Amino acid sequence: MAYESKAVARRRKLRDALITAAERTIAAEGLRGLKARELAYKVGCAVGAIYNVVTDLDDLIFAVNALTLEQLEKTLTVAAHDPDPQADAVKTLVHLGLAYTDYAAAHTPRWRALFDHRLPEGREIPTWYMANLHRLFVYIEEPLHKLAPAMMPARRALLARSMFSAVHGMVIIGLEEKLQHLPLPVLREQVTVMVTALARGLTQDAGK
Repeated sequence: MAYESKAVARRRKLRDALITAAERTIAAEGLRGLKARELAYKVGCAVGAIYNVVTDLDDLIFAVNALTLEQLEKTLTVAAHDPDPQADAVKTLVHLGLAYTDYAAAHTPRWRALFDHRLPEGREIPTWYMANLHRLFVYIEEPLHKLAPAMMPARRALLARSMFSAVHGMVIIGLEEKLQHLPLPVLREQVTVMVTALARGLTQDAGK
């Protein structure tokens, strides 16, 4: 086991504490509640000490959003594995859409942080973070492959992203009180109708 100096251990401990504090703040208040001074107070360090372990608050947001993606992936994993042996690909896609809807409704501030985070001009999203994000689309691609096995992989990947965008658009509008807030049961019903229609349409196209 590699030796870890006391200085390195302190930095790691502070970074972990900052991520935990940032995660709790975002889960409760969203990105608007994330302030360096308040984080420093919560973990018991000077404001300047924060930037000894992270580059800026964007790094902390990426770390928290990565944890959110992990939670979301676990949710989708459960949704994708239906215990019913007769479950078909259409049903799987509906389960995925509803799982995404339920997660967004139950964890709205941290879910919105995935999409509300904006980087300064010229700064790119880390490749490791993009890899985590893209892994979620595989859950959609797998049932799409069952529905249209002859579809080229590149087109299937694009369709998975389009289907995600359709569900995401319904969810974000449905949960937005200023636009068209929908009770969760109504939103779930509408997501079911939309995903079912898209999936069955794809099945019909594949059979031509």
